[in-house]
Amino acid sequence: MSNLNFILYGVYPYIAFIVLLVGSWIRFDTNQYSWKASSSQLLRGNMRMASVLMHLGVLLILGGHFVGLLTPESIYHHVISSQAKQLVAMTIGGLAGVMMLVGLLMLIYRRLTDERVRANSRFSDVLVLFLLLIQLLLGLSSIVVSTHHLDGSVMVLLATWAQKTVTWQPMEAAEAISSVHIIYKLHVFFGLTLLLVFPFTRLVHILSVPIWYFGRNYQIVRRKQQYR
Repeated sequence: MSNLNFILYGVYPYIAFIVLLVGSWIRFDTNQYSWKASSSQLLRGNMRMASVLMHLGVLLILGGHFVGLLTPESIYHHVISSQAKQLVAMTIGGLAGVMMLVGLLMLIYRRLTDERVRANSRFSDVLVLFLLLIQLLLGLSSIVVSTHHLDGSVMVLLATWAQKTVTWQPMEAAEAISSVHIIYKLHVFFGLTLLLVFPFTRLVHILSVPIWYFGRNYQIVRRKQQYR
């Protein structure tokens, strides 16, 4: 294992997580007004389908990665084999990825071509869209690479990297990922980079799930009366 591999996949994950946590905390504590999605739908409300496709795809992909990478092999083998798990991941991940890709390309097109949306965009808004695009294309490319090894062995190595990382074993984590295809390594690297830039972009709205909405009191809404 090279020193570069250890830095990128043994050390960089912790740098990204620390920046994510500390940066998000500082931003929320010092500048809550900026803690929002800054939705552009008020400027152009005709892209609802694009937004739904992208966000639904993101939720499916994040959920699949979380369960697939962090569930130990000894647990899921009671239900499914590594080979079958890989096929399920390729199928559902591919469908969710295409769904997200369609929505994301539509949103990028709107942000770059619509004058009102572009005028109200910050550099970070465009940057995060293209980072998501790169990450998504790498993820879809990894599905093609995965067709050359359907035994699930590489998926086990990637899961080992994730589980060793979250259990503070950087040397073992970097060793697990050292032999996988470059596409997987780039996919992991850009995923970590998204975590690194997270506190400085509109992505922070992901942490503001409106769970309080379900427990709030009912609101009384009255129609405006017309007086003559």
